[in-house]
Amino acid sequence: MNEEQRQIAATAERFAREEILPRVAAIEAKEPGAMQAVLRKAAELGFTAVDVPEEYGGLGMDKVSSTLITDHISVLASFSTAFGAHIGIATLPLVWYGTPEQKQRYLPKLATCEWIGAYGLSEASSGSDAMNIRTRAVLSDDGAHYILNGEKQWLTNGGTAGLYTVFAKIDGEKFSAFLVERNTPGLSVGAEEHKLGIRGSSTCPLVLQDCKIPAANLLGEAGKGHHIAFNVLNVGRLKLGVACVGGARHALAQTIRYAKERHAFGKSIVEFGLIQRKISAAAAQLYAAESMVYRTAGLVDARLERARLDGAWLEGAKLEGAKPEGLKPEELISGQGIDVPRSADIPRSIEEYAVECSISKVYCSEMLTLVADEQIATMGGYGYVEEYPAERTYRDARINRIFEGTNEINRLIITGWMMKRAMSGKLPLLMAIKRVMDEVTEAPAFSGDGDSDEPLKREAAVLAAVKKIALFAAGVASQRFMTGLEEQQEIMADLADMIIQVYALESALVRAQKIAGAGRSSAEVATAMTGLLADEAIALAERAARRVLAACGEGDALQTQLAILRRLARVVPADVVALGRAVARQCIELERYPV
Repeated sequence: MNEEQRQIAATAERFAREEILPRVAAIEAKEPGAMQAVLRKAAELGFTAVDVPEEYGGLGMDKVSSTLITDHISVLASFSTAFGAHIGIATLPLVWYGTPEQKQRYLPKLATCEWIGAYGLSEASSGSDAMNIRTRAVLSDDGAHYILNGEKQWLTNGGTAGLYTVFAKIDGEKFSAFLVERNTPGLSVGAEEHKLGIRGSSTCPLVLQDCKIPAANLLGEAGKGHHIAFNVLNVGRLKLGVACVGGARHALAQTIRYAKERHAFGKSIVEFGLIQRKISAAAAQLYAAESMVYRTAGLVDARLERARLDGAWLEGAKLEGAKPEGLKPEELISGQGIDVPRSADIPRSIEEYAVECSISKVYCSEMLTLVADEQIATMGGYGYVEEYPAERTYRDARINRIFEGTNEINRLIITGWMMKRAMSGKLPLLMAIKRVMDEVTEAPAFSGDGDSDEPLKREAAVLAAVKKIALFAAGVASQRFMTGLEEQQEIMADLADMIIQVYALESALVRAQKIAGAGRSSAEVATAMTGLLADEAIALAERAARRVLAACGEGDALQTQLAILRRLARVVPADVVALGRAVARQCIELERYPV
């Protein structure tokens, strides 16, 4: 992080402390105007304008800076849900696909929260099956308007929004997106849903009955709405993961403070080993989650910067009459009369990291579930009553595994996307699988003996083993089911779990190595948390791979495959008791997450 980014994080943290937390009761009770007031205070600091281009009243900041804001502002799930929906899925479709006229009309209002945004994709009969929507749009005879009819469900900010991005099928066939203003005749907002959690956020259905909107409010191309829907969900998934990180960090600090103050059997319960195990497990998973979301945001920023430089070079070459060299025709898109690389298209750049976005969504939402559950367990009966914040955190955490695509759907996306890119030659996955298959049939696997005193050497060996296990299981499953693998959802999910563990452990390991190399004071605890994660990763990978192998084979072939798996998973276990105590000790001393 540079100095400006550190200041952004500090400002967001201060805003959460001074503006959000004092208004928790008002927001959760849905006092009229309470949520909107805090959103507009956030807008005054530019928080709602970070992803909006400067020419439309925004700040046009990098994705890491945007990530920092979402992270440190996420101390109350109801607020972070409303905030995240507004700056993400409600604003980015317009930023990416809007015409200059559409952007000029709406983006300044969204950037300042004069208007709050909402996103209408789901319907009562088509949640995860988004392409099966029933809402229809028909172009008027004079071509001046579209007439929309249908219903939308589960719109975050539905009751307070001034602008809705609504998906419908033109003539019942062409999946498309439309910009619909709140005061449009024929548009009505249904009653607020009474939800298990995130009770302070607005969630309403939307009814469109002969809703007449200007033809100019078609967003993007007719029939290309699926690009808008799915590309914006990639960022939505990443931002959701980031919000889970911020919420977990806040909940962990509450857990530690309570454990220090609560006494039993003559001492503070924070001194008990099993309480320390809860703290260390939560901190370690939080460390992995934090590492992967910032890694992903950094990867996106790096790709966008390359795109900007490539685009500027190509534009200059075009103006000089030169033809860009070294780029294939399919790598170019045409815009404003100038050929620019596909990577200059922001949605395509982010789409490149769709798998990482889904991984972040799944891992971070399940990490927050663990943190919330351990908070309840630490606080006991007090954690179960509304007077204490743990009860709300626990309820609020559940929705994160549902929206932005359920975790089940995202697991299928992770494996399916990677296998599809491998089959098309865009990802050298099949070659990697072949190398591992050749290796395990020729020589015994070696995953490190753990005897070296070199920091993180064992964790690097475990990471290598987890990668090989994932590749081996993917190879066996591919040979067994071929193109029918995508129909084997349980196997797809197990493969996704192994891929998730690879990305989590690698992100944590690389970060710990950087921290140690920089000589930072947090090196010891980062190393200890990485050690805890390594033991968890190898255990989870071996268990998932065992299920995959058993589903793909039988008899002697299965026994041979299981023997190979045992060799691949042969690593010396760490002393997780000592590692856990070391992590907990740092958390307790600081009264917070320790990195």
